[in-house]
Amino acid sequence: MAIEHDFFGLLESGPDGSIFWSENVELGDQSVTVDLTAPDQDDISPDALDVAAAMVSALEGIDVNARRAMLSELDDRTSEVTEYILQQQEELGEELEDFFVDASGDVHVDVIRSLQLMSMTILADEHGGSEPFAVLEYALDPDATDDVLLVNLASDGEVQSVTSAD
Repeated sequence: MAIEHDFFGLLESGPDGSIFWSENVELGDQSVTVDLTAPDQDDISPDALDVAAAMVSALEGIDVNARRAMLSELDDRTSEVTEYILQQQEELGEELEDFFVDASGDVHVDVIRSLQLMSMTILADEHGGSEPFAVLEYALDPDATDDVLLVNLASDGEVQSVTSAD
């Protein structure tokens, strides 16, 4: 069986009934891997695919909102964002500034500004539910795949939470 969608094209299910679609999307000067997945094609509604397509099309705005959410957590010394930045400072030391796209003098802001959006995973079966519908993965160093921040989005695009991969 398969599902056809204007944006995603033909989504064929695997032998276990799961759906998977993947594409690299350009965002500024970087390439972001976008995956759409669901454990069972019967769990995907046309609305979920429409929302997913809109999110992919609006990736730049979603990225801006995700970074704003990260900035809003800087006031909390125990937030995952603050802990991530402190960990990066400890691990990279003086080399941290080598990753900055723009140095403003505020290290915390500079780290968030310099994070690369590595991927967006859309969990199409979670449309309208309480679990994340999309997860954005950010890294300061694209080669350090364990040192990432995850921004969880609801199907309306609102940020649910920011967590580390640990």
